[in-house]
Amino acid sequence: MNQHELNQLDVNLSRRGFFAAAGAGLFVFFGVNRVNAYQEPARLPQRQNMPSDLNAYLRIGADGRVTCFSGKVELGQGCTTSLAQLLAEELDVEYNSVDMVLGDTDLCPYDMGTFGSMCIPMFAPALRAAAAEARAVLLQMAAEQLQAPVERLQVKAGVVTDPSTPAKRITYAQLVEGKRIERHLANVPLKPVAKFTVAAHPAARKDALDKVTGKGKYAADFAFPGLLHGRVVRPPAHGAKLLSADTSAAEKFGARVVRDGDLLAVLHERPDLADRALGLVKAQFDPPPPTVDDKTIFDHLLKTAPPSRPVGAKGDLAAGEKVSTTIVEETYLNSYVAHAPIETHSATANIENGKVTVWVSTQAPFSVKPQVAQALGFTPQNVRIIAPYVGGGFGGKSAGPQAVEAARLAKATGKPVQVVWNRAEEFFYDTFRPAAVVKIRAGLTSAGKIALWDFNVVGAGEREADSFYDIPNKRALSAGGWQGGNPPGMHPFGVGPWRAPSVNTNSFARESHMDILAAKAGIDPLEFRLNHLSDARLRRVLEAAAKQFGWKAAKAPSGRGVGVACGVYSGACSATMAEVSVNKTTGHVQVKRMVSALDVGWAVNPDGMRQQMEGCLTMGLGYTLTEEVHFKDGEVLDRNFGSYELPRFSWLPKIETILIDNPGAAALGGGEPPIITVGAVVANAIYDAVGARMLQLPMTPERVAEALKKKA
Repeated sequence: MNQHELNQLDVNLSRRGFFAAAGAGLFVFFGVNRVNAYQEPARLPQRQNMPSDLNAYLRIGADGRVTCFSGKVELGQGCTTSLAQLLAEELDVEYNSVDMVLGDTDLCPYDMGTFGSMCIPMFAPALRAAAAEARAVLLQMAAEQLQAPVERLQVKAGVVTDPSTPAKRITYAQLVEGKRIERHLANVPLKPVAKFTVAAHPAARKDALDKVTGKGKYAADFAFPGLLHGRVVRPPAHGAKLLSADTSAAEKFGARVVRDGDLLAVLHERPDLADRALGLVKAQFDPPPPTVDDKTIFDHLLKTAPPSRPVGAKGDLAAGEKVSTTIVEETYLNSYVAHAPIETHSATANIENGKVTVWVSTQAPFSVKPQVAQALGFTPQNVRIIAPYVGGGFGGKSAGPQAVEAARLAKATGKPVQVVWNRAEEFFYDTFRPAAVVKIRAGLTSAGKIALWDFNVVGAGEREADSFYDIPNKRALSAGGWQGGNPPGMHPFGVGPWRAPSVNTNSFARESHMDILAAKAGIDPLEFRLNHLSDARLRRVLEAAAKQFGWKAAKAPSGRGVGVACGVYSGACSATMAEVSVNKTTGHVQVKRMVSALDVGWAVNPDGMRQQMEGCLTMGLGYTLTEEVHFKDGEVLDRNFGSYELPRFSWLPKIETILIDNPGAAALGGGEPPIITVGAVVANAIYDAVGARMLQLPMTPERVAEALKKKA
């Protein structure tokens, strides 16, 4: 479907009142303690908070091509491909005949945002139901046209035939003639996974050719006649206040200056000259009062955090302590971590005929829409947000401040405006993964069983703070986190979700402490976990990883440099084993091999899922070994990748992935689960190699060398 045809859809789609209603609706997250509760329904449940009209999700064109509409955004995770597979599967059309329209608030059904590995478990069921209903309706229509009973008809690649009379055939395109499907059916069963021929099979990525040829467009690729490039005057530190600004030199240079409340910007038709003009602005700021830095932040968090609240409990801690012969207490730390997407926050805004359209790199276009509307004083109906391809998000593009900036500047100048943050701005305004402190106190019986587990996390959040291990007396407490609830001054800058929010921190602490307990008990780390684990899916991923890895039982430290860790994220079960080498002089850690097993029920695109797993493990090496935000008194000291070190090709180990086949369970997302175990598995492998226990992320060479020195 070309752009002209998409524009023609605007009128029809705007008539669907559910768009406006859904935009103001309440969405509720729910938790499931036992991963086995995620089971595939025989029929789709009611599409709560989602449109009931199948036309919201799909359109069959007069040429036979099918357009799929979703409020989800393509961040590189592959939803362009997996959603097309599901639509093609349930509708019985060719995969290559499906075109995707994503993240357009005028054309797509409301969506809360693309995060949390929720695309498949939360949106895909509604899409499948719409496609299954459309197929059933089309078969009814075909039966009337062909004068044959519905049950006798067959459909393949969008062509309906009557096997008893092969000449009787009609296409979907002929049935709908490019119009909406006005007939509806209720409770149409979904196709069983066992009969899938498109979904649950590898498929070529729909976005691959666009991206390797440069055809695909990102937010900064949209240009219009008279486009201005906006550069905003920024403070040197969080908390600094603008006292004065002399823009005369920038204006003499030929730049346009906009002062709009708290927004001060220079604009030029050429981006390089806009940069030069920004450098000519003489701004004076009132420096913020001294606060904390990356060395003192952990004590600061403990002093300023809100009271801890319980997030899980079982048994009696006093009883557990009474039967414990060994008590192990430890504190685990992780520093702030940046999202560091390759594409910085970008937006292009254009106002025409009283309506603003903003192309923006965001994970949540429907959340950006009211922000822009409020900033401009426009009604929401006159604001259109489009999220084209997004060059990485990881939770850091859940908001769209650059969209608001571009829109305000477009209104002030009467011209299209593009705002593209530079790398320093990206670091400065990032909503970092919060620094956190986790304290664990655990007790072992003389038989090597855990009788006591007291887990208290400050800063990271509560997700997976409550241990899934079989422990009779346990408690989990949480104070603050990325979700909110942080009192003013607790964090010196913004924090937010970072790929698998909360769970990376909590898994690092939990799985590290499990290894310490195993060593105290003199039991192999894998055996120790299995001794405390009744959940069948978690046991299965651990056993699958062990088989592939060739795990040989031994007490740690064995000198081999191997480690194990497992975890749960949004119902998906993950286990990782790793082999490392440690330079005892420099503290440098080289991860040599990683084996990851994952149970997401069934994978819509197995190849895409393996890519996600490999990406998780690679990205995880960053937060594990080097990624750490340095700051002092509100100033973010990392401004580029010279000091903030991302994973490099030279780091990469041999990576082996295992997808557990579990077609009886619901399909879950896999964009985050494998990353949660990386910090712990490397820490455990380091201990096994050299006997030094790492308690803080990232485990830089300096910290490893220091731990080795303390051990000596």
